[in-house]
Amino acid sequence: MITAIFLIVLMSTVAIFVMNLSGKMVKETTTQFQREQAMLLAKSYTEYAVMAVMANDRNATGVNCLYTIKGQLGTNPSSGDGYRARVHLAYIGTTKEVGSCGGRILSQGVTTKKTPLTVIIDTYIDYKDPDNTAQWRTYHQRTLQKI
Repeated sequence: MITAIFLIVLMSTVAIFVMNLSGKMVKETTTQFQREQAMLLAKSYTEYAVMAVMANDRNATGVNCLYTIKGQLGTNPSSGDGYRARVHLAYIGTTKEVGSCGGRILSQGVTTKKTPLTVIIDTYIDYKDPDNTAQWRTYHQRTLQKI
């Protein structure tokens, strides 16, 4: 009888250990999935920003220069079910390349007449921590792209 009770206690201890380890693995897998998804979204939004800059005619009069792109993915990122994307753009180049978007020229004496337009793209992807939905996690990617 004592042996049976000892074996039951031992088996329940092993079962608790296995369940605890399994829960930690599920949490780690979820966290890794969210980070990988944020990395892929950052890459996609960076490529989208490059396309948007290339399609924008910076030398036309009355042009709305592209400085920010915002997006929301998922049903409701505020409740933890999705992602928020923010892209900030800054231009490097001479007045000829930057055009009327000169409010954010970062180069003074760095460029030459042959320097192409270059854009600094900062992409931020925000997502909620699955264990603490009050806390946002942010993945940041900075890209320097010649246009």
